[in-house]
Amino acid sequence: MTIYEDTKKVEIKRYRKFKTDEFYPSDLGEPEHHIVNELSMAVRAGNRIFLRGQTGFDLEGNFHGIGDVAAQTDMACRCVKQLIEEAGGSVKDICKMTVYILSREDRSKVYPVIAKHFKDVYPCSTGLIISGFAMPEMLMEIDVEAVISE
Repeated sequence: MTIYEDTKKVEIKRYRKFKTDEFYPSDLGEPEHHIVNELSMAVRAGNRIFLRGQTGFDLEGNFHGIGDVAAQTDMACRCVKQLIEEAGGSVKDICKMTVYILSREDRSKVYPVIAKHFKDVYPCSTGLIISGFAMPEMLMEIDVEAVISE
């Protein structure tokens, strides 16, 4: 018996499909930052939920918090909550969170906002300081994975 013989087929559902050239405002970034791609905001595979990295963009493509990492974090956290719920879960189902920020000094602004939104959740978390994002206006990004207990 191989590991593949016991694998069950799971339903995959995609939430909030979008085309990047229609989602991102043309006045942000530079023309070379606007790449044509087709993505989903969330994907549920069985009882697992994967989210697109959340930044200062709301779910309609409006950017919030230019120059304000705390405001971007707040918007990202609000979107995480909404997307998880749309996919049938809750923030209590979040298992893994990866937080990307541009400046080490911004940790003191980002993490209190995350703590406010995800109180009593206790996910595993990794924080990274990186050199840049897809658009220069972005100062942070949160990547989340959740498992809905059945």
